[in-house]
Amino acid sequence: MKSPWVKWLIVVLVGVVIALIPPPAGLAPYAWTYFALFVAVIVGLIVEPVPAAAVGLIGVTVAAVLGLVFSPEKLADPAFKLPAEAIKWALSGFSNTTVWLIFGAFMFALGYEKTGLGKRIALLLVKLLGKRTLGLGYAVTLADLILAPFTPSNTARSGGTIFPVIRNIPGLYGSEPGETSRKIGSYLMWTALAATCVTSSMFLTALAPNLLAVELVKKTAQIDISWMQWFTGFLPVGVVLIATLPFIVYKLFPPEIKAGTEVPAWAAQELGKMGPLSRNEMIMGGLVVLALALWILGGAFVDPTLVALIVISLMVITGVVQWNDIIGNKAAWNVLVWFATLVTLAGGLATVGFISWFAETASSALTGLSPMVVMILLVMLFFVIHYMFASVTAHVTAILPVFLAAGMAIPGLPVNIYALLLCFTLGIMGILTPYATGPSPVYYGSGFVSRKHFWILGAVFGAIFLAALLVIGTPWLFVVNP
Repeated sequence: MKSPWVKWLIVVLVGVVIALIPPPAGLAPYAWTYFALFVAVIVGLIVEPVPAAAVGLIGVTVAAVLGLVFSPEKLADPAFKLPAEAIKWALSGFSNTTVWLIFGAFMFALGYEKTGLGKRIALLLVKLLGKRTLGLGYAVTLADLILAPFTPSNTARSGGTIFPVIRNIPGLYGSEPGETSRKIGSYLMWTALAATCVTSSMFLTALAPNLLAVELVKKTAQIDISWMQWFTGFLPVGVVLIATLPFIVYKLFPPEIKAGTEVPAWAAQELGKMGPLSRNEMIMGGLVVLALALWILGGAFVDPTLVALIVISLMVITGVVQWNDIIGNKAAWNVLVWFATLVTLAGGLATVGFISWFAETASSALTGLSPMVVMILLVMLFFVIHYMFASVTAHVTAILPVFLAAGMAIPGLPVNIYALLLCFTLGIMGILTPYATGPSPVYYGSGFVSRKHFWILGAVFGAIFLAALLVIGTPWLFVVNP
């Protein structure tokens, strides 16, 4: 294993080398320097000279101290106060609602653990489906599919509802983060994350950025996309992926424990030992139902993150968890800092104009190719660019209008089908990195999937998802939406 100093040397060298390269035509030097810092941070997240959250914090601090996110013209303005603006920018990620929703997911998991409700539900699942690990994979996938049409936050759905339950299952099989994670825990966690990425693309109302994307498509391209049109358009892709996903994970990232006929019997005995539901279990169950009801039905009057904060407050008031339990949850606070700093850094790419420049440059380079080839290449580029984002919402806001405009400028390109393909990538792109979508840092933070495996699997399943969309979805859209 490389020493931390060697890892730091790699990070710094990557950043310095990129920064010393002359900026490409059309891109401001300060934007190129900021991009160099961003790449260095990503390299830091991969090699980890220090924990990931610290890498993000250091990256934000360097950018703020040097004022890299601000143009020279702004810095030269006497009215511009760099210290105040720099710290405001550096801390902006901590006001991001998704960041706090992720934190809420960890608190829900804490409540399940403290009350024993998570263990009880996990034992029930093991009793019913635990004869085969593959059966547990399908149970997790179907649970997310059932919730998806009514929960426009995959963090609330998967991170706040699915994860706290399945987090209790691996321990029943002697699988914990670290050396024993591959027994069953790694398989379940990756299956759950992959499943929520697919369901997030399957339904218009399964991911909040989907709704934003539809509005931007309407404003930019004057194309209306209905709930049913979205569902019908992605249906064959979604059916194929949902039907095969647990099996694909089972083959590509196999669990060591394939089956255990004695485990369901043991689970039944453990349930007997637990006895009837306790007071705290019933309260926790009621709070979960409340959260689900508000997430599904309360979108018009309460934000999903506020729902999580309400439930956390009620957990403390009712004694389901103690305040010391919350402040002592290192994993939750670590992920909060990590994701907040990444949101800030990724947003900086759009602020300095790098994202718009990159999209426009790439699209102009495709001039002269056939409309179909251009459409496919633009969709692939739109998908891959998500490596630069720690938020699907930021991705949609920053570059969806740019890509739509680029496609509309190509004579003969089917804009209606192109717009749908771009929109359909929003959920599945969440599989790419440990920071790509809300639930990602929750599952990464669980410790069951190592850093190495997370990046490799993200690339592999990203390729599988994108290939399914293009190979199955594109011809299907020409049939149902000519």
